[in-house]
Amino acid sequence: MTTLDTGRARAQADDLIAQLGLSGDPLGLGGNPGDHRVVVAMSGGVDSSVTAALLHHLGYDVVGVTLQLYDHGAAMAKKGACCAGQDIYDAKRVAESCGFPHYVLDYESRFREAVIEEFADTYLAGFTPIPCVRCNQTVKFADLLTTARQLGAVCMATGHYIQRVTGENGAELRRAADAGKDQSYFLFATTHDQLDFLRFPLGHLNKDQTRELAEAFGLIVADKPDSQDICFVPNGRYVDIVEKVRPGASRPGEIVHVDGRVLGRHDGVIRYTVGQRRGLKIAVGDPLYVVRIDAEAAQVIVGPREALEVDTIALKEINWLGEDAMTDGAPIRVKVRSTRPPVPAALSVDGEDVRVVLAKGEEGVAPGQACVFYSSDDEDRVLGGGWITSTSGGSGGSSGVRLIG
Repeated sequence: MTTLDTGRARAQADDLIAQLGLSGDPLGLGGNPGDHRVVVAMSGGVDSSVTAALLHHLGYDVVGVTLQLYDHGAAMAKKGACCAGQDIYDAKRVAESCGFPHYVLDYESRFREAVIEEFADTYLAGFTPIPCVRCNQTVKFADLLTTARQLGAVCMATGHYIQRVTGENGAELRRAADAGKDQSYFLFATTHDQLDFLRFPLGHLNKDQTRELAEAFGLIVADKPDSQDICFVPNGRYVDIVEKVRPGASRPGEIVHVDGRVLGRHDGVIRYTVGQRRGLKIAVGDPLYVVRIDAEAAQVIVGPREALEVDTIALKEINWLGEDAMTDGAPIRVKVRSTRPPVPAALSVDGEDVRVVLAKGEEGVAPGQACVFYSSDDEDRVLGGGWITSTSGGSGGSSGVRLIG
């Protein structure tokens, strides 16, 4: 590319950046961008690559960091993974093409202990885990933040679709402008201290705009598909991972109707989750769903769809991002699945016992998933959340699942 071509490309990129409201100081650090070292967590995908390229283009002192989290061999066989194999190579090439330093850190042992092993143990206990949240909570927003500080960074930026705004009492988390890409459900465990150090430059964009930026910067990942499913599970077969990590731990048992009838046998509770209909391998006429799982008794309890409905959710490991303490009876909105919209609810707080009471019953609320809190007025501000330990009420009654942790 000639000098003229390079100048024209930069001018076009500057025009697009201005149109998208990203010019100037999008990180809100003040002063000269070049005086601020920013570590960018790069997974090898288009979002984090654009984040790094954008901040470098704007003059920040960018350092790209990619975590090697799991076995390269398994990752190379899985299309749409992150943090391994081809993705590490893509992140490195983006850094080289832009001209900022890039480091690969080996976090395999930490990731296995904090994410993969807990993923297996959670399934064995009859729960349905969300390893992406645990990864953010323990590896990316804890260990990596420490590394970023050690590298002299004043903040760490990621490609997540969520907004960080400065309110009257400090930094707040807000849902992404693009509801279809919003990742707030997976970031509910972000603490106040972490939020002070984190930045999310893409939070007000949609995916098409991000790809426009990738093309404007000439990134090799501009057309790369988004990551899908769980990154360390080749071909989506999570049962294989559980059996590999905890060989022989799963045991067969009974499939029992909510009325007490034994309808069949199963090969292990790890193959089932609350709300599941397909793959039960029993035929009784009417459709049946997994209503709850009793891992201790090795039972999968099934019933009609109405038996899935619950209205009270017990939680553990609460992360609260509101200014004031949680108040009994306080109105909030909650999401119990990443793909569901926030629904009206109220907090029930009795000392350390925190529950959510839904205004209307919800179906298929699975212990092990997250219940994420949002502001009741505009459903926009993320107020934190917790991990679902059990459910009750509605037509479904008590989940009957024992607590872990």
